[in-house]
Amino acid sequence: MTTEKLYYQDQYLGRFTANVLHSGKDEAGQFYVVLDQTAFYPTGGGQPHDTGTLNNVQVFNVEEIDGEIRHYLSEEIDASKECVGEINWDRRMDHMQQHAGQHILTAAFEEEFGIKTVSFHLGKEICSIDLATDQLSEERAIEVEKIANLIIIENRPIETRWVTEEELANYKLRKELAVSENIRLVIIPDFDYNGCGGTHPKSTGQVGSIEILHWEKQKSHIRLYFVCGRRVRQQLHEKHLVIQKLTTLLSAPQEQLEDTTKRLLEQTKDLEKTIFELKNQIIEYEANSYIEKVLHLDGNYLIKDKFHNRSITEIQQLAKYITARTNRGIVLFVNETEEKLQLVCARGSDVSLSMNHLVKSILPTINGKGGGSDSIAQGGGDKLVPAEELLEMLVNPDEKY
Repeated sequence: MTTEKLYYQDQYLGRFTANVLHSGKDEAGQFYVVLDQTAFYPTGGGQPHDTGTLNNVQVFNVEEIDGEIRHYLSEEIDASKECVGEINWDRRMDHMQQHAGQHILTAAFEEEFGIKTVSFHLGKEICSIDLATDQLSEERAIEVEKIANLIIIENRPIETRWVTEEELANYKLRKELAVSENIRLVIIPDFDYNGCGGTHPKSTGQVGSIEILHWEKQKSHIRLYFVCGRRVRQQLHEKHLVIQKLTTLLSAPQEQLEDTTKRLLEQTKDLEKTIFELKNQIIEYEANSYIEKVLHLDGNYLIKDKFHNRSITEIQQLAKYITARTNRGIVLFVNETEEKLQLVCARGSDVSLSMNHLVKSILPTINGKGGGSDSIAQGGGDKLVPAEELLEMLVNPDEKY
């Protein structure tokens, strides 16, 4: 015995009674029941499942598996008693608004610009369609949104019909159907004819409104994000709060936010450039101070030091400055952070020692990783030895200079 699908008879049915045909547990140990009739819509056709309760027990998932509609429950119920089911109506209405809105938006893109929709995703907060084009102008998006909302304002009926494969020739379908039996059409007269198994409101006016949020390129398609109905109001509310906070933070009215933000970004960019130049001057000064007090080692100049919570990028830059000014220089630096040890080793152009070999010979001591070239190498690992000891290992490795 199959389950009677009440959601196709009346998509506004929020409460119903039913008997349990059978119950069980799936491979994950989740309890479910199959009913003789149900108003719970199972996941399918791009639309997520309904939620609600059966005898006041939470229904958290509904799936159609092997021809039966399974209602997954948070706990077991007495399968011998009649069930009272209640649909989470806010969720159902939201899904109907988004799904019908997608039909309208997709039809508008195809009717106005010949752009087909290749996929649809009904997300928890935002919906998206993938359009069969690699570019979309703002002008076209605005025009499509305008057409879609006109269809809503006109409050056209949204009809559903069960037809045979032979009867399909009487309808101007937007795309080919994947089924040849149990064919259900969702129709907005003189605008959209589409095969669909989802739930929709009875008229376009109940969609409320459609708002295109943004779009992005996805390989050869354009992914366009949008919201309908209640979600439009939610988006408006959230964006209004953000704008209000920005007007306070930037001390600028809404109409001046863009110019004010651009000006602040330019100022920030100039300040970052100044900071970068000053850091370079400091590192150059620091490099010269090291060069002035070098240690001699077999004809080379040894410069060693340890740092605490210093940027590894700055340490590398410092090492490069020094070795660029001392052809015979060898630089050995160790940096200690809260969680690890880091090392940077560099040499001048007249030194034959391989820094890559030196670093890799020491890294196993700290379970480290790293490497580089013969002229400069770096790495890091666990704090298994004191920073001073690691520095001495670099100065006096097993393989002598």
